[in-house]
Amino acid sequence: MSASHDTVVERNSILGPTLRFKGQLTASGDLVVHGQVEGSIGPVPKVTIGPEAFVKAGVSADVIVIEGRVEGDLKAQVAITIGASANVRGSLEAPSISIADGATFNGGIKMEPARTEAGVGPMRSGEPGPARTGTAD
Repeated sequence: MSASHDTVVERNSILGPTLRFKGQLTASGDLVVHGQVEGSIGPVPKVTIGPEAFVKAGVSADVIVIEGRVEGDLKAQVAITIGASANVRGSLEAPSISIADGATFNGGIKMEPARTEAGVGPMRSGEPGPARTGTAD
């Protein structure tokens, strides 16, 4: 039997447009910000910064979607998407980063392949494999 709070919709935390939060914000589910946050966000599975939001914080999540204004460093395990209405100032770090036409971005970008369980990023065809040393037990 499943609890009534076990639905996808109810696992999202939504910070409304009148909310002003200062401090460290974490959640076990996805987070949608429409208000103002100062401090840090994450780690969370997915964070969406709405078009009217203002976030002055470092953000850490699996997936980050920005439509509003953000000042701070963003680090995603999977992807960062910056929408056309976004204004971002800070560094971006993720295996996949997309910035829509019309977005404002001022900062640095670091893209590295996602790590696999073995700790080695995915190989592309034609690339040499990782160097191996030692002997097998």
